[in-house]
Amino acid sequence: MKLQQLLSYTRKAVDTYQMINPGDKIAIGISGGKDSLALLYALNGLKRFYPNPFEIIAITVDLGFKEFNLSKIEELCSVLDVPYTIEKTNIGRIIFEDRKEKNPCSLCSKMRKGAFNDKAKSLGCNKIAYGHHKDDFVETMLLSLIFEGRFHSFSPVTYLDRSDLTLIRPLIYVNEADVIGFKNAYGLPVLKSPCPADGCTKREYAKNLSKQLNHEYYGTTNHMFNAIIKGNLPNWPDAPLNI
Repeated sequence: MKLQQLLSYTRKAVDTYQMINPGDKIAIGISGGKDSLALLYALNGLKRFYPNPFEIIAITVDLGFKEFNLSKIEELCSVLDVPYTIEKTNIGRIIFEDRKEKNPCSLCSKMRKGAFNDKAKSLGCNKIAYGHHKDDFVETMLLSLIFEGRFHSFSPVTYLDRSDLTLIRPLIYVNEADVIGFKNAYGLPVLKSPCPADGCTKREYAKNLSKQLNHEYYGTTNHMFNAIIKGNLPNWPDAPLNI
């Protein structure tokens, strides 16, 4: 996927769900993975021509794993002229050494998001952006359906009242396959996750299940995504008329 196509999908999401208002300052959560780096490119490109002027900054929450080298991402942000902040924490040690969590993902996510939100607020941001793509929305729905017994997925726009921040997900219309293509085409400096639980989670199970269903019945992923969009889910913005 070329940058122009990525920008087209991103603008569609931003316009459809009114994600960006004039004067917004948006913190992009940079995990080091392909999705967050694609989002960095997308919002950095969009702000050059979008009618609502906005600012972006990039923030990485460093969990404290020694093998996590962020120098390549620092270089990329410098090239793109995007302010970049690394928030150092001891979350990894707390989760895996101090508490020895058997199911670490939930607590780690809460602590990581808390650190990210606090840093975003301290830097004057009123919005934060995550790199969740179309497949992530479908996988989240499958997780909720299988393990919670409810039809649910996260919203493209969510107001976080505790932190007074608005969370946006501008890659909602982008397929993961396209993100992979973009990563390869533009040589994104993707970092391997140092987390000991990486690849051994329920989300990985949902990802594999979605791929299997789509392989056996082509188009299943799009059908499930459209069901989410049209599902009148609680806390979602109004569904678009044209999908």
